Amino acid sequence: MSAAGIILALTVIVSAIGLYSRKVIELAVLRPYAVARGSGYATLITSGFVHADLAHLLFNLITFYSFGFPLERRIGTAAFVALYFIGLLISHIGTVIKHRDEPNYASLGASGAILAVLFAAIVYFPRTRLFILPLPIPIPAPLFALVYLGFSYYSSSRSAAGLARDRINHDAHIFGALAGLAFVLLTDPRQYQLLFHEILG
Repeated sequence: MSAAGIILALTVIVSAIGLYSRKVIELAVLRPYAVARGSGYATLITSGFVHADLAHLLFNLITFYSFGFPLERRIGTAAFVALYFIGLLISHIGTVIKHRDEPNYASLGASGAILAVLFAAIVYFPRTRLFILPLPIPIPAPLFALVYLGFSYYSSSRSAAGLARDRINHDAHIFGALAGLAFVLLTDPRQYQLLFHEILG
């Protein structure tokens, strides 16, 4: 089985258990306040394998399935595993830094890691087009990347200002996406030349 397949299976199994066991969620969830004060370091990883509800899980699984397997075939298993867990850690460390003084803040889900995979895949497969409901037409992947980052930044700013409470960790999305872009830049910078050639040429 591929690394993407193992990650997918583990996420499904642990998340399914968590959906029926509040205790599992409580053990796995990331609490930045605690981590910033020296406890719960394991939750930087474990929180990426549990989800708040079925819709949250399904959205992440569909995205990961669509992009994770072709990306692993392209960059190799070792690089793919490194990308996934670097994206997971960076997105959660960024969350800890931003919310370290909020005792009641908690976060869970694989979104940061999956955004790292998605944005790295966009660099490698820039001709990919994505369907975003309810829009009836596919969107070019590079355009989606720019719009998504802009939307996440806007939403994060609204949440920080107390203007929105959608329970979505937009900061993890931003950190994960940037981690994916940075990973490709550091490990395969030539791919960016090919990306710009695709976009401009």
